[in-house]
Amino acid sequence: MQGSIPLRRTPDVQYLLRLGDTCLILAQRLGEWCGHAPILEEDIALTNMALDLVGQARAVLTRAGQLGGQGHDEDQLAFLRDERDYFNLTLVELPRGDFAFAVLRNLMVATLLKLLWARLARSSDAELAAIAGKAIKEARYHQQHAGDWVIRLADGTSESLRRVETALGQLWRYVPECFESDVVDEHARASGLGPGWAELREPWLAEMTVVLSEAGLVPPADAAFRSTGKCGVHSEYMGTILAEMQHLQRAYPGGVW
Repeated sequence: MQGSIPLRRTPDVQYLLRLGDTCLILAQRLGEWCGHAPILEEDIALTNMALDLVGQARAVLTRAGQLGGQGHDEDQLAFLRDERDYFNLTLVELPRGDFAFAVLRNLMVATLLKLLWARLARSSDAELAAIAGKAIKEARYHQQHAGDWVIRLADGTSESLRRVETALGQLWRYVPECFESDVVDEHARASGLGPGWAELREPWLAEMTVVLSEAGLVPPADAAFRSTGKCGVHSEYMGTILAEMQHLQRAYPGGVW
């Protein structure tokens, strides 16, 4: 694609991009709720959480650019990569969905990020550890906020229960990707950069089960389907969201406010 930057896919860089891109793309989806949430308070809350995630993405992408050694800054990494050079979870690139879908996805991702940030606070990379120390506080709030809404919807009307059950079925098939291990994870674990995401599966399931049980919901069984966003192979929705994200930067290369 015209204007795209070359990317050095070292394990350290790819590990950080998986995290930064997941935060960045979920922030874009949450930003779509501005002006569309069911109540004003949630309109503000969801967009504020999007801003938290943008801040986390900025910090991680900046560090990834430094480790990559190609002089890329956070803006170049956010806006000037080709689709196959993004490594976010497929879960976060799925369309906005309804409110039940949004809060359940937030619960799933925030629980994962909280556990990941807690481990990254002990990273051998001092800058990443410092980023994690701040980000974990935001992830805890996102998890609590989303969990409260999931319980509230499940315990609400028959319609709200139906919607959250539907969302659970739609989203759960993307869970296995979160915890698949590969050479990138193995390198991060061996170097002390961060944990393999597979190590977070059991604590994630334990925390999710607590909320889902309180909501009277039962997680579906894992399906054979496997999504592959962490490896740069995305759903059909990724191209659309990148086109929206990258339009201004590609239309006016190097433009600044």
